[in-house]
Order: sequence, then C-alpha cells, then structure tokens
Amino acid sequence: MSHIARLFTPQPLVEGQEISLPADQSRYLTRVMRLEPGAAVRVFNGQDGEWRCELSGTPKSASLIPQAQTRPQVSGPNLSLLFAPIKKARTDFIVEKATELGVKSIQPVFTEYCQTNRVRIDRFESLAIEAAEQTERMDIPKINDALALPKVLSEWPENHPLIFCDESSDAAPMAKYSKQLHENPAAILIGPEGGFSPKERQMLRSLDFVMPITLGPRILRAETAVVSALTLWQSLVGDWQKSPYLPES
Repeated sequence: MSHIARLFTPQPLVEGQEISLPADQSRYLTRVMRLEPGAAVRVFNGQDGEWRCELSGTPKSASLIPQAQTRPQVSGPNLSLLFAPIKKARTDFIVEKATELGVKSIQPVFTEYCQTNRVRIDRFESLAIEAAEQTERMDIPKINDALALPKVLSEWPENHPLIFCDESSDAAPMAKYSKQLHENPAAILIGPEGGFSPKERQMLRSLDFVMPITLGPRILRAETAVVSALTLWQSLVGDWQKSPYLPES
C-alpha cells in the first residue's frame, strides 16, 4: 500500500472547489512522486482541517479538487520558541525540530552574543511547511520577525510564562514549574552558543514572568538545548498524551 502524499496550501479547502498549485508543488507531485491525474493527495491549510483531494491538470500546471474532509481542524499546544540565531545549517535544524515538536510560533531574538544578525524569514517558513507536511501537523507555526531581546521583554504579556534556559547552577528543573505551566500558554527562550551576557541574565531574572530552568549539568549546544527544552515541556504539560493520528495508506 503506497503512502498518500500530503501538502500544505494557504488556499481555502471547500468540497469541489479547485485549487491551483504553484510550479514547485506541481513538479513535486507529478515528477518526484510520479502521480497521475486522478491520484489522491492529502491537503491541509491550518484552518479547514485535512482533505482528501484528487489531482488534475498537467505536470506544468497541476491542480487539486477537494473530495472530502479526512480530519477536522485541531490546535496544537500553545507553546512558543524564542531563540538566538546561530550558523545557517544549525538554525535550519532548530526551525525544523521546533515545528516537529509542535510549537505554535517561532521568534528569532538578537542577543549580545549572537553569532549572526542575518535572518531569512522566508526560508524559515519553507522549512516549517516541509516539516509540518511530513509530521502530520494540522497547522504551520507562525514565524515572527527577528527582534532584539530588550524589545521582546518590554512587550511581553506578564501572564505568559517565559521559560529561560539558564546555565547558572542555581536554576531549577522545569518540573518545579509544572503546576504554573499546566494548561497555560508558555514560551521557551534559548540563547546563542556563547550564552546570555551578565547584563541579559540579570535583566531576565529581574522579571516576574521569567522562569529560570536548568537543562542539566552539561553545557549544551544551542540546537541541542532547543530540542531538550521542548521535549521536557511536551513531556510535562504538552500534547504527547493524545492519541497519534495514523495517516491513510
């Protein structure tokens, strides 16, 4: 039994309403997947659930016709990731894994020890879409424009916990805050390879909504810290206890 291809589209999904595909998706379905007109494709847009569609058109100009909804729309956990951009391939890894692990939004944050001040939001969006298509997500995380850390903190809602992954020896395990985090929106902040500056650490620890947590006795690379922190949050208060969705074959 062959796996049914799955695509994201920003267009509305309505029974019988044809969806014109851009050239890259047309190529993917007809040349990479080698699908013929009439083949089934699963499609989602983050709003209308997932639909089983029928492929039509030509390899250069393919389209999809929604036939029936296969899954209703559901929302993932209300978790955001804030991270300091690092080298290109490793930043790509962060965006991909954050999407796989269910974050609702991704916020690049410039810090004093940032390794780069170049951020390509369009690339992050493409990576997030690809990761969502492959992992059965029903939505795409929002990719926010990069901001400096002081601006992010000055605009932060006080009732929204910010989990600060701190390398200091007196930071507590995330489990200490499980009651405060349960069923509440939260965000995780990961610094650059050089960590946060003393000034930034002092600023963060002075704020009531910030929860300093430890990721263990070892100093982790930034991308490892992202995966570790998101995994801890998901295991404590996330949606990992829900039944997995088994795609059609």
